[in-house]
Amino acid sequence: MSTWRFQLKHDPIAPILSSGKEAVIYSARRDLMDEDVGSIDRLWQEPEAQKILKKQLPDGSWPRSGENKHPAINYHLIETWRWFRYLIELYGFSHQQPQARQAAEYFFSCQTNEGDFRGILANQYATYYSGAILALLVQAGYEQDPRVEKCFQWLLRIRQSDQGWSVPMITHKLDRETQYRLSSEYAEPLEPDLTKPFSHNATGMILRAFAVHSVYRNSEAAITAGNLLKSRFFREDAYTSYQSADYWVRFEYPFWWNNLLSAMDSLSRMGFSKDDPQIKLALDWFRNHQEEGGLWKVSYMEQKKQEKDSPKIWEMKLWISLAICRIFKRLYG
Repeated sequence: MSTWRFQLKHDPIAPILSSGKEAVIYSARRDLMDEDVGSIDRLWQEPEAQKILKKQLPDGSWPRSGENKHPAINYHLIETWRWFRYLIELYGFSHQQPQARQAAEYFFSCQTNEGDFRGILANQYATYYSGAILALLVQAGYEQDPRVEKCFQWLLRIRQSDQGWSVPMITHKLDRETQYRLSSEYAEPLEPDLTKPFSHNATGMILRAFAVHSVYRNSEAAITAGNLLKSRFFREDAYTSYQSADYWVRFEYPFWWNNLLSAMDSLSRMGFSKDDPQIKLALDWFRNHQEEGGLWKVSYMEQKKQEKDSPKIWEMKLWISLAICRIFKRLYG
């Protein structure tokens, strides 16, 4: 048995391998058991992946199902980010797949001359989404693309004075009406107040791009941001959006918002030690909250609330548990 599995109270492999879900089984055999599982492109034909691809538009984007209420907001950009996550994280799509290339080119069509991906907050800077989109592009095989480098350089320029990241708009004291107007109508982007503290939620989403990049993961900027991120484990964010400390233990996969799982996924990729006190704190939390069946819950925000028993929640638990196991394997071997 691998060393990392001795760190857990219950066996997580058995429920994953017996799940009947081809994509998660493939990933577990490859990443946790070091088996030769064949080419990833076999997952590209999975019915769930093909269902996502059928909704893709000719320009590479995905449409929003509801009303596009605000013309200044690029709803297709957020929907493309939403579905591209599944293709990359669950089914291993890359630039070798034509529709993934189309999606990547759509993202790049939304990149400004400054380097960020613009449109989710109308014309305001969306640092957190720029970083999260960038992470997927790196994972899709665009690490050497100059447009990727351009976004990394923009992210480095727009850091707070403490060397973490926030969202420029929320570093200003704005009333709700003004904030809504700026993020839904066209307006010149607000520059950040760099003297304000970093947001661990924004920093966690942005750090994913650095963590998956073969060079940037070892950069001084990334290590500094990683130290800031882990210093905030189980604490409230500096800003009101997703401020509660409970958000640290609400998970999803593929990753969207920052939480303990997504943060530890990045930090474990970057070489942080299992003996670091804050890393150890997170690992102990995962050990102590594993269910007897071997998996982890989707959310621990409301401890007394019964988790929904549905196929969607069950599959999410499988992927979350796989992601947690990957962390333990990186750190313990």
